[in-house]
Amino acid sequence: MARSLPGNAQPAAEDAGNGLRPTLAELVGLRALAQRRPAARRGSHHLTGPAASPLRGRGMEYAESREYVAGDDARHIDWRLTARSGKPHTKLFQAERERLTLIVADTAPALYFGTRVRFKSVQAARAGALAAWAAVRDGDRISVLRGASSEPPVPPASGTRGALRALDGLMRWYAEPPADDLGLTSALEHAQRVLRPGSRLVVLADPRSVATVPEVRWPALAGHHEVIVLMLTDALEQAPPKSKLPFQSGDHRLELDLGNASQRQRWGREFVQPLHAALERLPARGVRAYALRADAASDAWLPLLGRAAPVPATA
Repeated sequence: MARSLPGNAQPAAEDAGNGLRPTLAELVGLRALAQRRPAARRGSHHLTGPAASPLRGRGMEYAESREYVAGDDARHIDWRLTARSGKPHTKLFQAERERLTLIVADTAPALYFGTRVRFKSVQAARAGALAAWAAVRDGDRISVLRGASSEPPVPPASGTRGALRALDGLMRWYAEPPADDLGLTSALEHAQRVLRPGSRLVVLADPRSVATVPEVRWPALAGHHEVIVLMLTDALEQAPPKSKLPFQSGDHRLELDLGNASQRQRWGREFVQPLHAALERLPARGVRAYALRADAASDAWLPLLGRAAPVPATA
């Protein structure tokens, strides 16, 4: 496909970029958009409240009781259970900690394309920046990764420092297709190894990349984390004209006759069906899925943050 915007389709003034490559100023400038919504910490991907640690400590929220051992604080004795069991028991409490927001960036070549306002890759960078700034607002640590053979994830960090590290990675990765892209499946395998229960996972992806991920991966992730999948689309992909459509990429020129029924069906199988299938399939696996068009408001998906996860369909 063509890798340039039509002459009459320019980025909005507030983008601070040309729509072809994300800029750091553009991504930093999105902080105000992310912070317009109320902060919302989550104890799990189902419940609101402070992010809770899987470790058992001396915090404020009751977790469980166990038999008393020498050195336990007598003030935390569970008198009811002690009376029932005949053995002294002590209460344990859930210790609060910072939650991790992990942003997974798909860098498939299909993302570096656009016909209106900006490339899908630029919109992906903007959506990822908003996720990072929302994490700052919620007090989370932030990390980003992609499927790569040569580049490790950006280490988790809190606050503005963590967000700027994430933005730098997104800016570099979405400036042009990386040569060592290993695909979304590889990136999610890595993500599953570094996530801890109660984390937030935001996936930026082309719908066709989502279609390549094994089905078992999604419920495995959604069972322990808050998972949001943002699928980047272009207006031309989802609603092509019923006419001949020319494409230019370098020295190669291609013309598709989309007035032809068979050509249009092939187009639908390639671009339309993967998106619709994912929007139907992912919520049934506990994942919040959203189609974000390249020319749409970049913050349109933010209301998904903090919502209850979709209830998986029973077999």
